[in-house]
Amino acid sequence: MAELGIREPMLVKDVMSSPTITIPEDQSADKVAVLMGRHDIGAVIVTTKDERPIGMITERDIVTRIVARDMQPSKLTAREIMTTPLITIDPEETLNEAARRMNRLNIRRLGVMYKGKLVGIISSKDVVAIMPELIEIIQEKARIGNEIIAGGLERPLLAGYCDNCGQWFNDLREVEGNFLCEECQIELGKEE
Repeated sequence: MAELGIREPMLVKDVMSSPTITIPEDQSADKVAVLMGRHDIGAVIVTTKDERPIGMITERDIVTRIVARDMQPSKLTAREIMTTPLITIDPEETLNEAARRMNRLNIRRLGVMYKGKLVGIISSKDVVAIMPELIEIIQEKARIGNEIIAGGLERPLLAGYCDNCGQWFNDLREVEGNFLCEECQIELGKEE
């Protein structure tokens, strides 16, 4: 059992969508749109004939590369409208890393690859969807911490300079507004 306040970080594999909807690179762009509509998704992964992922097509790609240019989707292939290269992440990476990578690259989705195989897709929407749960965890942790302090069970240890002797310690305790090391607490008769 994990100690209070210590929680394993959430990983990409915990929230990614799987299986991933793919389309061969030689399929027409109109089939991409049909596939997105049928599965109610905003992106598909484009693969080679041997099913190796090489790119991604998003709703935005369809709008900017087909509709905005007044092109005929039936005359374009998935390869011609995809965004490449496919930016990927390992399923064992943390959600923090996934969010940082998406933010840094100004993208909303990452392919999830494990041992050279496409195993899923993660979007910024997937990351945002777990935010209410994370906020609840943070609030619960703060509530428990306040109960422990208010209940007098134990005050947290702090690192810093002792207000009495001036030495650095990793285990100061607050006593009547002063931060004291264990020796100074004993010396001043203020040990709790």
